[in-house]
Parts: sequence; C-alpha cells; structure tokens
Amino acid sequence: MQTALQWCAEKKTASDAVALRRQVVPAWVEWSYRLVSALWLLWVASVVLIKDGDFALALVVLTALAGVIAGLDRFVFEKGRQAYVNAGKIAVYITYFVKQEQENLKREFGGMLPIAENARSFFPVLLVVLVLRSFVVEPFQIPSASMVPSLEVGDYILVNKFNYGLRLPVVGTKILEVGEPERGDVMVFFPPGDSRYFIKRVVGLPGDKLRYVNKKLYVNDELVPHTLVAEVPPLQPVTQVVREQLGSVEHLIHHDKRIYRGDFETTVKPGHYFMMGDNRDNSSDSRVWGQVPEKNIVGQAFAIWMHWQSFSQLPSFDRVGQIR
Repeated sequence: MQTALQWCAEKKTASDAVALRRQVVPAWVEWSYRLVSALWLLWVASVVLIKDGDFALALVVLTALAGVIAGLDRFVFEKGRQAYVNAGKIAVYITYFVKQEQENLKREFGGMLPIAENARSFFPVLLVVLVLRSFVVEPFQIPSASMVPSLEVGDYILVNKFNYGLRLPVVGTKILEVGEPERGDVMVFFPPGDSRYFIKRVVGLPGDKLRYVNKKLYVNDELVPHTLVAEVPPLQPVTQVVREQLGSVEHLIHHDKRIYRGDFETTVKPGHYFMMGDNRDNSSDSRVWGQVPEKNIVGQAFAIWMHWQSFSQLPSFDRVGQIR
C-alpha cells in the first residue's frame, strides 16, 4: 500500500483524497465490511431460527469465534497497522493533501478492522452470558401443561445450574460435584433419546423402589403422604386437587377422574432418576420414556419470574415466586 501511495503521488494520478483512496485502498478492506455484514445477518438468523436446546452450542461457537478474532487482531495484526501509520512514507501523502486527510487515513486504516472491532466488543458480553447461563442460572419457558398446577403454560422460570454440580456447556460433562437431586425437586433435563428440554418432579432416586397403585405413589413400600384438597368443577368434578409431600417438599398435584394411566412397579437404576409431572394423568414422563440418567440433568427450577402465555396478551407478574 505504501508503494501505491508513493506511485500515485509521483505520477499525480489522483486529483484529491477520495480519488487517491480509490486507487490505493487494498481490496481486503471492502471485503472486511462485507464479512461484518454477513456475520451480523448470521447472528440475527441464529437468534430467530435456532432450535430449542441448541442455544448453548451457538453461544459457545460465537464466544470462541469472537475471542479468536480479537486475539489475532491484538497480538498479530495490531503491530503491522501501527507500523503502517507511523511509517516515513506517510509523508508522501501529507505532501499532496492536508493534515486532516492524514487523520482520516489513520482513522480508516490505522484502527482495527470492523470484524476485529466487533469481536472485541462482543467477546466480553458473550463470555459473561456464557458463564452465567452455563454455571449459574438459565431462563426457560414452560410450553406444556404437564406440571399444572405448580407450573402453567407461559410461565418463565429460572433454573439453578449450580446445585447439581457444574457441567460443561453443550457436552454436559460434570466438572465439579456440588449436590444431588432430592425427592420433590423440580428438575430440567433431557429425556433419554430426546434433545428437547423437559421439566418434571423427581419422585424416585437411585435405588428407590416405586409403586403406583390406583393413583397413589409408594416409595420404598411407604405411601407418599397425600390429602384431597378440592374437586373441580364443583357440580360435575373431573379434576382432583391433591396435596402431596415428597421428602421435605409439599406441593399440589392434579388427578383426572376421566383418565386411568395404569399401575406400575419399578426400581430406579443406579445413576438414574424417575420423573413424573404434577399433572399426573396428562404428563409424558418416566412412565413413557423411562428413567433419566444423571448425565442428562440440566438444573433445578427454583423460581417463576414472569408469566406470558402469548404475544396477543400482556405479560403478567402475578405468579412471580418460588417453585414448590
């Protein structure tokens, strides 16, 4: 580029600063702007089109890409840029153009490339979001009625990613033991053979013997305490509201008098958990897809922070509170 500047100055082929830039600006500058635009479009597309469960992978890739670009610019390309703007041949440019044009040149070619500047801006933000979502807390939305009445469709919840141990994002490998699930916990996980997030209640721990007879749950041959609270609607009731206590957790469940799911008896395998929805007769849970391996655990749901059922309705904060 310096050679091109000097040649243009000596031959006087450029009549002004704009014309000179057109002749000496390297082609990669224009392509760098195109690349930044493409990356912005990819980012917007990923936010709109990304599938549930893939966000962690996209976040890791974006964070790594931003870090690599920012690192290369800082430790590889920055020295070359500074050498260019401070080189003696810049005087050739100053000879034919005013001082202001020197500042413009430094601004345009002495600074970071647009892609590197964006990478430096995004990297710390992406890193903070990645750390928070992977190791501290992650938001989720309830898409189905399987946990009614504890959780309703449209509830936005927070999931503790620390209680059950720290896990690497995407791969899910546990890197630090912290605690284990307990009976009664509301847990987010991946069912066997499925990449979608599910949320159910832990009813069986490794080694537990479970029996479900006439809609009553037995754990290790002991009946789980339960009390009928109400039947709705009052005139022709179809739903029983029952207060159940699993371990130290007391919560409400629903039984549908019109549905009989059948009885079962099973023993929870080592390293696995038996999950059931609080809407007992309208829930796809371990009775359907089996026990959940420990490696599929995502975290413990602990709070509702908003309720927003659809875009046609306004968000509500009436249900904000702790999940029981």
